[in-house]
Amino acid sequence: MNASTQGIDRRRFLNWAVHGLGATALTSLLRADDPQSPLTDHAPKAKRAINICLVGGYSQIDSFDYKPKLAKFHGKTPPGKKPEPFFGRVGLLRKNDWAFRQRGQSGLWVSELFPHLAKVADELTVIRSMYSETSNHTPALFMSNSGFQTNGFPSLGSWLSYGLGNASNSLPVFVVIPDRRGAPSGGSANWGSGFLPGEHQGVVFRSGEQPVRDLFPPKQVSGEAREATDNLLTYMQHKQLQRLGGVDDILGARLRSYELAARMQVSVPEVADLDSEPRHIAESYGLSGKETGDFARNCILARRLLERGVRFVQLFSGGPLGGKPRTSWDGHEDMIGNHTREALRIDQPMATLLKDLRQRGMLEDTLVTFTTEFGRTPFTQSAANEVGLGRDHNSPGFTVWMAGAGLRPGIAYGNTDETGHRAEEKRVNWHDFHANILHLLGIDHERLTFYHNGVQRRLTNVHGHIISDLLA
Repeated sequence: MNASTQGIDRRRFLNWAVHGLGATALTSLLRADDPQSPLTDHAPKAKRAINICLVGGYSQIDSFDYKPKLAKFHGKTPPGKKPEPFFGRVGLLRKNDWAFRQRGQSGLWVSELFPHLAKVADELTVIRSMYSETSNHTPALFMSNSGFQTNGFPSLGSWLSYGLGNASNSLPVFVVIPDRRGAPSGGSANWGSGFLPGEHQGVVFRSGEQPVRDLFPPKQVSGEAREATDNLLTYMQHKQLQRLGGVDDILGARLRSYELAARMQVSVPEVADLDSEPRHIAESYGLSGKETGDFARNCILARRLLERGVRFVQLFSGGPLGGKPRTSWDGHEDMIGNHTREALRIDQPMATLLKDLRQRGMLEDTLVTFTTEFGRTPFTQSAANEVGLGRDHNSPGFTVWMAGAGLRPGIAYGNTDETGHRAEEKRVNWHDFHANILHLLGIDHERLTFYHNGVQRRLTNVHGHIISDLLA
């Protein structure tokens, strides 16, 4: 027992430990003096990470993968082997809808779809040869987050929580900020802990007066009633844990979540108070903008969470699929209208986030990733003799990017074919991508495992390679 508990006999200590959430939180703080060593394999380049996840599949050939031959082939049948689109219809080839230019000192090709991001192109490490195993939205989104097409497997953020542990006494390891318009396809399974202990699942933060749902009791509940309820619940849970011999993963995770919730009642209002941000910072993100305000708020909140010790923050751009107008990047019928609207929401806040992290000295040890479940086809989703307005799902080839700690900035890795349809040179799948994220955070992806149902499971399954060309 450490110095903070000296002078308290066993009976008094046990009685004190069961008196409500506040005392439970203090108990946890005492345990924090002797934390479990993080599961790291080598010196990490990154201490924390942000993932910006675009739901619906944004178009690589209209953003970061410039294919000048598409202008030559515009209105013609795709050359070579006939592609197999998701909806079974292959229209004619269509040139990029946004003009490309080489940007910055690096000369990276970035289109006018992301004019603000183009100004920080020298910070980006672009992977133009991603591919996935499915063109269905929900399984593909699961793959991008967990490495598997089905739910029930831990997300990347959950694996990071399990492998790295908590760097904050008052905030979660893994925070998720969904699009205000709704949850992505697959919902909370995208940030679930799967078979890992429940404490490792993502904690959802939302905009508004109460960022964390049910963190505070209703205002009409008196302080006396709240304290009595807390005392009773804590007493019952500890008695149950004692009856089970002190070992119960589900109950243990629940108790730890209550401990964290007690501390978050103090920390969350402070971290979510964006009014404390200097005005020029808020304006640079576009916080007051009609289109940019939502994502600007999420980006600022993400930075504030990382500053206070959160390991991993995941921001979703895009809500539920279907409906008109679409609230995701799923540009089937109208690519120009869809992508113009969605890019306008995130371009300025996202670029400012990179600049803000750089100015604060945080980008040196923060990893930023920009992902989507798949890309869009270079041919239109239309009858074979028409040049339509939309593009189909494209899992054989698409683009993601990374920025920050441990990476070679201002480079493009890999290539798709001459039309941008299929990854051909230096192909990268989600297992490779996840392996490199873990590596940058100091973890050997082959050693980060959890025994479940007779299998030593890991995020990268039995795959994954470190790509040295991406690393500084």
